[in-house]
Amino acid sequence: MTAPQITAAVYRGDQRFAVAQKPAPTPEPGQVAVRIAFCGICGTDMHVFHGNMDARVGFERIIGHEMSGTVEALGDGVDGLTKGQKVVVRPLDHCGDCPACTAGHSHICHNLKFLGLDTDGAMQEVWTVPAHTLHALPDDMRLDHAALIEPVAVACHDVRMSGLRTGEDVVVIGGGPIGVLVAMVAREAGGKVVISEVNENRLALAKDMGFDVVNPAGSDLVEEITRRTDGKGADVVFEVSGSQPGVDAMTDVAATRGRVVMVAIHAKKPTVDMFRFFWRELQLIGARVYEPQDYDRAISLVASGAIAADKVITDVSPLSQIQQAFEALDASPTAMKSLIKVGA
Repeated sequence: MTAPQITAAVYRGDQRFAVAQKPAPTPEPGQVAVRIAFCGICGTDMHVFHGNMDARVGFERIIGHEMSGTVEALGDGVDGLTKGQKVVVRPLDHCGDCPACTAGHSHICHNLKFLGLDTDGAMQEVWTVPAHTLHALPDDMRLDHAALIEPVAVACHDVRMSGLRTGEDVVVIGGGPIGVLVAMVAREAGGKVVISEVNENRLALAKDMGFDVVNPAGSDLVEEITRRTDGKGADVVFEVSGSQPGVDAMTDVAATRGRVVMVAIHAKKPTVDMFRFFWRELQLIGARVYEPQDYDRAISLVASGAIAADKVITDVSPLSQIQQAFEALDASPTAMKSLIKVGA
């Protein structure tokens, strides 16, 4: 008897994906098989596409981690979930033994496996994952919107780590998908948010979402923030651009004892103005991925409509057209979040 087959998109290197058939996976003890509905393309996936992570992912990897789906099957020893239940995956598998894990920081485990990079991911019809990575969704949540929960959880973690308080002035440097989500979560937390971005299409989208914006290519960002805050500067700054000008700006716009949250992953070590940290007693906060409470918060925000999901999601492509979707996103000046529709 022939084993049932599923469709998967396999990264083959040289900016190529192959859509192929593979045997449907069966969950092992402690695992859950999830039937994937949607999977978002994130910045890390684009790094894979460009060949920047070949040494890590290899050339037969199924990538993807910004997903939504339903429970397909439960492995032995798994309870608390039912077949057909809507879920998302928090794609972190920790060792449990390293100093970070034993200190209660398993999300930054020294031996962390990021599912969809270090293992196969969600660009396939059925994905088996450890049961501890699953979060249940409300029954009435749209699964395309739910595919935003992973990046929203990133934003929730960033804002939580910042210690943002109601009424504080916030500057988000970089108005891409994560920057816009950070801005939305910060606004929901009571921050007065300004987004700094050079792409006019992204600025227009941010304004459409009700944000104050500055284009530092055409205006002096420091002067603008100084004026808007009556000379004080920003209490909280999120560096989401991944650029040296963004790093320069993050210290220049910060208020005395401001908190600077490093969100972006930089391709090379940036130069940071440490004199500014000394003179204004600034705090620099690293923020990497998320913890379970950030996922819970993200689910709540998406379910409540606080995240403008329909504005953030700018296009949806079928799994069969994954190659074209990556190429289009790579070339598009207007796209924000591109989704792959994996399942029916």
